[in-house]
Amino acid sequence: MNEEELCREAEETLRERFALVSERIAEMCGMTGPSASYFRQQAAFLTRLAGLYRRMEAAGGLEADMEECRRIQEELYADILPKAYGTSYANPAYAVQMLGEEFGPALALLAAQIRRCIREVFRGNLLELVITMELFAEVSGCFEAAACDGMGTELPESREVRQIFYWHFHDYSELMSEQNLRRMTDPAEDFELRIVTGADLADLRYLYRYGACISENERKLAAFLNGLPKEEIQAMADTYTEGYRIGFEVTGKDLAKKQTVQIRYPIGFERVVRAAVRNFEKMGLRVTMQAEGTPPNRQYDYDHREDRAYYLDKAYVEHSLEVRRNCFEKEKKKAAALAGPAVIELFGEEPFAPEHKKEAFSYTDRQRQLLVYEAGCAGKITNQYMPGEERSFTIIAFPMPAIGERFEEIFRETVRINTLDYMLYRDMQQKLIDVLDGADRVHITGRGDNRTDLYVNIVTLADPAKETAFENCVADVNIPVGEVFTSPVLKRTEGKLFVSQVYLRGLKFENLEIDFKDGMIAEYTCTNFASEEENKTYIRDNVLMHHETLPMGEFAIGTNTAAYRMARDYGIAGRLPILIAEKTGPHFAVGDTCYSHEEDNLSCNPDGKAIVARENEISALRHEENGEQKAYYNCHTDITIPYDELDRITVIRADGTKTDLIAGGRFVLAGTEALNGPLDS
Repeated sequence: MNEEELCREAEETLRERFALVSERIAEMCGMTGPSASYFRQQAAFLTRLAGLYRRMEAAGGLEADMEECRRIQEELYADILPKAYGTSYANPAYAVQMLGEEFGPALALLAAQIRRCIREVFRGNLLELVITMELFAEVSGCFEAAACDGMGTELPESREVRQIFYWHFHDYSELMSEQNLRRMTDPAEDFELRIVTGADLADLRYLYRYGACISENERKLAAFLNGLPKEEIQAMADTYTEGYRIGFEVTGKDLAKKQTVQIRYPIGFERVVRAAVRNFEKMGLRVTMQAEGTPPNRQYDYDHREDRAYYLDKAYVEHSLEVRRNCFEKEKKKAAALAGPAVIELFGEEPFAPEHKKEAFSYTDRQRQLLVYEAGCAGKITNQYMPGEERSFTIIAFPMPAIGERFEEIFRETVRINTLDYMLYRDMQQKLIDVLDGADRVHITGRGDNRTDLYVNIVTLADPAKETAFENCVADVNIPVGEVFTSPVLKRTEGKLFVSQVYLRGLKFENLEIDFKDGMIAEYTCTNFASEEENKTYIRDNVLMHHETLPMGEFAIGTNTAAYRMARDYGIAGRLPILIAEKTGPHFAVGDTCYSHEEDNLSCNPDGKAIVARENEISALRHEENGEQKAYYNCHTDITIPYDELDRITVIRADGTKTDLIAGGRFVLAGTEALNGPLDS
């Protein structure tokens, strides 16, 4: 049997499975028992999804007027939107209230898994729909059998239900891993590309073809971009794609060796992305794509962030890693051809402070150790097939309409900031570096209520005429312009880092306080929650990323005072992405260095000096036998002190002499005074 015949047979089998499980689920609408309401509701939802799949398959996509497009989407996402989430079975707290502590969290997980099928249905992914329907049918069958067994319990064994989930995710992990890898590396996976290049972007019905939750953000963003002149759209695309190209150039990497680039973009930005696709094609790069919409409910996402805790164990992790390696081996040519991601992100959502729910799944200490192990091994596999020394990236950010009534003003100001004269900044930043290169340590202090008092140890240069400790970062991989950074020497890096308010990965941290000893996190706290235990757990899970400690991987001085001024003028400091926020003051990254997996690659500043501070005492462990597990943490989180909380940044030399770079929150080094313009105007 040839490959075409095998594919045809597999397709026929899949359609038979679809017919059988659809019939089985349709019968559940009459189910009885203590969990009947839950199963009837989820069965009706899956039946609606199955009907939508058949309709779109027959029509070749979603054929509907705008009113029906919006109605379909509202029906699909209604119960997880904030206004209805309180009584949604996808809400672990409500599921426990209605279904009990024993099965409530698991059935909330199942409801969330079902909703992850929405976008796959719009992609025409029948297999994903079928295996989810089969999972639901198997779980519901357990409850039906228990209700009919005459033993009076009316509930199945907990272990039996857990095993169903375990083997579902175990058995289909290879399928999911292959699918994710193909979408990242294979241009033939062109679902998003067909929308970007083929849709009539003036007809906003195209937004609903993704299957994402389309909000006013996406509609207003697309309409706004449709109203801009072609020249402005092209200029935005040029800034974005040129940053990507220059990123290869300045790091001495050969872009000509690569064949593909992954574009990650927000839904509504298609007009700019269409121009970017043409630009990348001129560079000889085909594209893969990943499109994201505004999350329908960030509390819902937060509640389900640790759902894997229900079935995660050592055997599962080892199996997942084996699957990952096998998938990369199968797709190694495509993986090696990927140049890296080119990212457009949005900012401006209302700041989010999550509610911590005891009913939601949470990892045990043992599982957190497994996650650290898994991340380390997964990173090593990725770097084997997609070597970091051959890849680059770029990332640029724009505001979303949710930022407020002055959205259009803020958008245009962001475009201006993204295109600042990098030569001007390069020269001023070099003056900072010239002094920083003579440092033994740098002393950073806060002012007012900010309790920062931190010493950062700087690498000693063997040949200052040819070497530098700091990278002069202009607008290439990290747009906009505006920082100098180094990998600190951990020993003798110590003290307190404090920020009154900071947003990291969309989460709000209040009075975040981290103490360092020899460059490693020794203590940490915040004031988000009433109990100290909750505060520490919040930081450990979302800053330390489940590690017991992390090193200071980066010390940087942000110089983009224009971005800082924009944030203050428009009152959006709390809504800036890290990409821009890190340029608005000194920042400190916990985790890996900026040169993770690329420490041995020579890189130079525009003045020709070699950047020698590319590793620290932790990343140097990679040279030991099996040292990569110790050398990398596979995370990097920037924490910025804004200028209005900053007092001084002082260079301290080995002989004890000192030079202030910043005093009273203002640049005082000769030749950098122009940076104070936006601060003082």
